[in-house]
Amino acid sequence: MSHPVKIKNALISVYYKDNLEPIIQQLNKLGVNIYSTGGTEKFITDLGVKVIPVEDLTSYPSILGGRVKTLHPKIFGGILTRRAHEGDQGQIEEYEIPEIDLVIVDLYPFEETVKSGAAEQDIIEKIDIGGISLIRAAAKNHKDVVIIASKDDYSTLNNILEAQQGETSLEQRKAFARNAFNISSHYDTAIFNWFNQGDDALTLFKQSEQKASVLRYGENPHQKGYFYGDLDAMFEKLNGKELSYNNLVDVDAAVALIDEFEEPTFAILKHTNACGIASRPQLLDAWKTALACDPVSAFGGVLICNGEVDEATANEINQLFFEVLIAPAYSAKAQEILTSKKNRIILRRKEVELPNKLFKTLLNGVIEQDKDNTVEGPDAMKAVTQKQPSAQELQDLFFANKVVKHTKSNTIVFAKDNTLIASGVGQTSRVDSLKQAVIKAETFGFDLKGAVMASDAFFPFPDCVELAAEAGISAVLQPGGSIKDQDSIDMANQKGIAMVTTGVRHFKH
Repeated sequence: MSHPVKIKNALISVYYKDNLEPIIQQLNKLGVNIYSTGGTEKFITDLGVKVIPVEDLTSYPSILGGRVKTLHPKIFGGILTRRAHEGDQGQIEEYEIPEIDLVIVDLYPFEETVKSGAAEQDIIEKIDIGGISLIRAAAKNHKDVVIIASKDDYSTLNNILEAQQGETSLEQRKAFARNAFNISSHYDTAIFNWFNQGDDALTLFKQSEQKASVLRYGENPHQKGYFYGDLDAMFEKLNGKELSYNNLVDVDAAVALIDEFEEPTFAILKHTNACGIASRPQLLDAWKTALACDPVSAFGGVLICNGEVDEATANEINQLFFEVLIAPAYSAKAQEILTSKKNRIILRRKEVELPNKLFKTLLNGVIEQDKDNTVEGPDAMKAVTQKQPSAQELQDLFFANKVVKHTKSNTIVFAKDNTLIASGVGQTSRVDSLKQAVIKAETFGFDLKGAVMASDAFFPFPDCVELAAEAGISAVLQPGGSIKDQDSIDMANQKGIAMVTTGVRHFKH
């Protein structure tokens, strides 16, 4: 154990008092002088432990409504003094400053206050000044000082105090300092991001996540994987093994897709793409219709719906092997049925506001973009052909447009009666995507006559329109914008089908 330091004086000033008592009692047992302020001082006194008010050390009261309590040379001098520095030691002796060997401090709950919807002034008052300064000072001087900046470290500290009779090693103090700088940097990031909003926001990338989950592996078993975020805030896991990296990627895609729909809808995804999705008045019918889209690809998929799963629906779902099922609610009997197999993951989704910024690592940096929150309904569809789409075709085009937005580019989606008929995904040419969709529809016995087609981007040539019309498609949606748009429009007119443009592209790479 290198460079041991015996704790003689401690400063304790915390917002949360949970699990603090054992440390107070242990310090008292070791004969450590304890300095404190305000509510923490009263807490310690009520435990029957002697405590020295900070005001007695500084000869200065807490002022400005508590904004200034510990910001004083006798506090920061005691923390920052270097024990092996002759000049420092001479000065603290001259000014009668005690060496502070242990600092236990936490920060005002800034993030919690923001989340509560509090007024701006209340949020401002939760920007900690003294606490953050104490953390930085003690962590900087970790060669001689122990810093505890979170109640998460209380038990570790208590064990050290008991086992080592109030002594700490340099390695231990450095580990506590690392944890403290993690707390302070996260806190400052949260404050900055709260300020940095609006049209004049600085173009900077700052993200900090305090919760991390070690995944079984990454995309493949030889890759390590981690999730940074709070899954417990998003889902209640009712059954199954831990979510894998690939599970999480699919779950993210599933959540984004289902949020496009208000009517009862069931979707089945494989590798982030919908292989089945349908909207129906009853969720059971939506499930059966979605499964019929492509029952082969549905095997081992991620399932998601936007309504309560009842017993009848659970019995139908239970016949399929799947990885993950997500729903906002389950009846008691449905939950019993679906949790009968130990490995399948059953999640109850909670109401959580999702971020409007998306980012990922790329090359030697990070790219960020706004979330694609646009989806064009019938009112935003401009008919550009002689034949006008019917009301039902417009509704089916709206359905198809929602699905195409969440399908890998290049993509073509066929839909009919609020049902995915087939899709061609991730192809290097749009015509290949269309051909793939036609083959899939034929494979599962779907008649494309009267179905509609959506494309995530414009048609560079009229071949897609021609092939779609020959397959039975009656109406087409595309964003438009090609210099050869008129060729595709002319082909639609020639084949006697309707076409609408939206002016909005929905690439998903």
